Amino acid sequence: MGISISRSRTRKVLAGGLPIGGGAPISVQSMTNVPTTDVEAVCSQINMLAARGTEIVRVAVPDRESADALRSIIERSPVPVVSDIHFDPELAILALEAGTDKLRLNPGNIRRRSDIWKICEKASELQVPIRIGVNSGSIPGDLRDKYGGVNRDSMWAAAQRHLVFFEETGFKDIVLSLKSSDPMLTVEVNRLASAECDYPLHLGVTEAGPQLTGSVRSAVALSVLLAEGIGDTIRVSLSGSPEKEPVVGWEILSSLDIRRRFPRVISCPTCARTRIDVAELAESVQESLEGKVGNITIAVMGCEVNGPGEAREANIALIGTPSGIQLFIDGKNTGGIPGSDIQGYLDGIVDSYIRKSEKTAGG
Repeated sequence: MGISISRSRTRKVLAGGLPIGGGAPISVQSMTNVPTTDVEAVCSQINMLAARGTEIVRVAVPDRESADALRSIIERSPVPVVSDIHFDPELAILALEAGTDKLRLNPGNIRRRSDIWKICEKASELQVPIRIGVNSGSIPGDLRDKYGGVNRDSMWAAAQRHLVFFEETGFKDIVLSLKSSDPMLTVEVNRLASAECDYPLHLGVTEAGPQLTGSVRSAVALSVLLAEGIGDTIRVSLSGSPEKEPVVGWEILSSLDIRRRFPRVISCPTCARTRIDVAELAESVQESLEGKVGNITIAVMGCEVNGPGEAREANIALIGTPSGIQLFIDGKNTGGIPGSDIQGYLDGIVDSYIRKSEKTAGG
């Protein structure tokens, strides 16, 4: 049984129909990393990310050509699109006119009140929310000087400065993010933000690193905050292809028993008792499950020591024994499985189990 998490109260905004905050399910985000001017490549990547669980996707808009490409991307995207704007406020206006579902602005490089007023007026007219994205790497110099560097207080001051500008225009469809490459600074500043305002919070560790270390740093910060009820939407930022970002994000939510959407694979770390190649089989099972939606757990265990116990807890289990791989379903041993086509055999079992579960859930 998971821990009981009491969510912090935040107001709700809608990004292309996706609710963020206000008690809505915590959503998983990701971002494309191919040139936005290449519409086909962007759409292909968005479709790939959506299949892996991305519920809202961000695209960079560094120039007018990218802004011109947005309309086609937005029309073809299966999930809401966030336009990421830096430096040039006119690009924000162009993104809004192209139909973006949400804007992301950086208070470190769009600061003039007249620009913010113009953006907020247009966003309000079109009912498009705006994320104020404060990164530790772009804190205004005067705030760094005032608060003694980049820390919780200077980051929160940067957010407050922009919030005041927005609130002066009457615009309140705001999502706030405060990110650092330091996981614990990310935790500290988001705790402060949660205590000081009721805007929905987008969580993430910026510049988290390559896939392994980036996943760990993200899991540390996000898990602490989410377990405290802080956060309304998340992104795991990883260098390179974004394909693993939503996978890691969902694993964090699943591990905290907050949301489950995809099958979960557990496997033993292996030892001298192992009777099967657990690592290879577990990886093969994991890969075969990509794109399958279902709240089920599949265990891959190497021997008869912990295998039967894990099999009782899992929906489907593959256990290595002296007589070969035994298949357990809902804790019951259904017998051995053929070694010639384990993957194909398991695919059928998993698909059948998911269909059965959906039928039972549907009454």
